[in-house]
Amino acid sequence: MARVLTLTLNPALDLAIHLPSLTLGAVNRTGATHLEAAGKGVNVARVLKALGHEVAVSGFLGAHNDGAFVRAFADWNLEDAFLRLAGETRINAKLAEAEGRVTDINGPGLEVAHDDLARLYAALEARVMDAARCPDAVVIAGSLPPGVSPDDLAVLIDWLREYDVPVWVDTSGAALNAAIAAMPNAVKPNETELAEWSGEPLEDAASRLAAATRLHASGTEHALVSLGGEGVLWVGPERAWQATPPRVEVASTVCAGDTLLAVMLHGRLAGLTAEATLRLATALSAEAVRHVGVGDVHAPDLDQLQQNTCVRRLDDNAREDS
Repeated sequence: MARVLTLTLNPALDLAIHLPSLTLGAVNRTGATHLEAAGKGVNVARVLKALGHEVAVSGFLGAHNDGAFVRAFADWNLEDAFLRLAGETRINAKLAEAEGRVTDINGPGLEVAHDDLARLYAALEARVMDAARCPDAVVIAGSLPPGVSPDDLAVLIDWLREYDVPVWVDTSGAALNAAIAAMPNAVKPNETELAEWSGEPLEDAASRLAAATRLHASGTEHALVSLGGEGVLWVGPERAWQATPPRVEVASTVCAGDTLLAVMLHGRLAGLTAEATLRLATALSAEAVRHVGVGDVHAPDLDQLQQNTCVRRLDDNAREDS
């Protein structure tokens, strides 16, 4: 399989708190709590590793509380290439109530200095110049920490592309706009983010397709639009595709998008057809929402989930359905 490097510039320790209901200004008793090393790039790496790829994870970690990450990377068999900075990695709290409401409380992250970015570039250059370690693709996922601007992200994408390394990006807001302008190989906005980029409301399927087509035409090879329960819209070299997921009971949507991105990249790296790639990515994303965490590539009913995923081409009246 392929070598992949994921960059999580603003990782977090995710503290999941489950409670019957949240009462503001009062003492709340939890049903369960769970602390886990996380970050969008880390989640993508876990799925890619489970699919058989050689995966390294990098970015910036606080040296004072990196123990959970060190243990997790060892458990998940990921190469730890994170740079350590003085201080602590942020903790993001997710308050999940019994009726399904989830409240996120996210910290800003470690301050990244100019010298820290220079160290990252040096580490990346050493990797891409080494034939034995040069990645077949780089995934940049998640928010930007203090000290790293959207323009810095665009420069990083440009720099990686100069080495002919494919770059896939999943971020939001100003960082997403800057990334798109740098023309990475793939971006994965959700419907709201696509509307913000396009500058107009996307009120129906036709407007979503038109916006995704413009995104592809702007220089992004793969425009991947996650539509929640409605599935995935993909405009790329194999034209425009739509996938509708099977119906499942939703427990958490936190890692569904990360799972989707990982499997779409896997399909490209493994040489799968467009239809097979989108079907697997959509089905495994549906598997992910049934529980906390990324999609389980070894789920016993994954084949059934794929069979119940509808995939169709949106142009030339071509259609491939389950």
